[in-house]
Amino acid sequence: MKTDKLFYRIFLNQPGLLAELLPGLPPDCQFDYSAPVIKEQEFRHDGILTPVENDTNLPIVFLEAQMQTDTDFYGRYFAEIYLYLKQYKIIRPWRGLLIIKSRRHDLGSEIPYQYQLDNQVQRLYLQDLLHQNPLSPNLALLQLIILPKTKTVQAAQNLLKSSKGQAEFRQKLDLVEAILVNKFPNLSLEEILKMLDLKAADITQTRFYRDVFQLGRQEGEQKGRQEGAQEGEAKLIIGQLKRRFGVMTPNQETQIRTLSVPMLEALGEVLLDFINPTDIDTWLSNQENLK
Repeated sequence: MKTDKLFYRIFLNQPGLLAELLPGLPPDCQFDYSAPVIKEQEFRHDGILTPVENDTNLPIVFLEAQMQTDTDFYGRYFAEIYLYLKQYKIIRPWRGLLIIKSRRHDLGSEIPYQYQLDNQVQRLYLQDLLHQNPLSPNLALLQLIILPKTKTVQAAQNLLKSSKGQAEFRQKLDLVEAILVNKFPNLSLEEILKMLDLKAADITQTRFYRDVFQLGRQEGEQKGRQEGAQEGEAKLIIGQLKRRFGVMTPNQETQIRTLSVPMLEALGEVLLDFINPTDIDTWLSNQENLK
């Protein structure tokens, strides 16, 4: 899920990339993102991009990222699509966009789905980007995900230097940060800042920095930096869970507020997989048993 969420963040912040990969879409078309559950089979879509405009000629896009071999992938992907179309009574066309790491990954038989794969679904193989030059800025951003770590930093710096104006720089920096944090999980954001050879003022103004760190630092002004970071992260997680399920029990909130920062980060990575509020209790109970 961690990599999947990274892709949807990229596509929502770079709408031109979606139009670049799916010919026929207006380059300025805006989409909303969701990750709905298909109740009948408890299938979960990684992400669905729905046009903000009411124009029913614009397609809904089923976006999926697949980074490893999965021989059930195609069957599951198309089953999820058609169950969703039925359950939510969709009346607009649909398109598929698959971000796949390598052509070597076995994703199951294509034969039953050949028409859809040839006509409605666009497949982008990330490793192909390693051998393409030059790349558009949008595709160069995706290339960062697959580049060898030894080449990633220089490519990221070049991508940021190509920005035209501060607004574009901030937008690219926000996404580059998210990619590098995902790619270098053992590095702090400050260490990544140093890698990119940026000033602190550059990085602290991005949405990624504010989303991840600002709440913790605001709390830290009152109760100390470490304690504030923990409370800020807990507050962020509780807010996400309330938006997902509507309400939480006082006991659930209390337990989450006592979690360490690493455990809160782990919870943040899996909460989109929760189907109902009882999954919160199950996860918390499992963490308690691991102590």
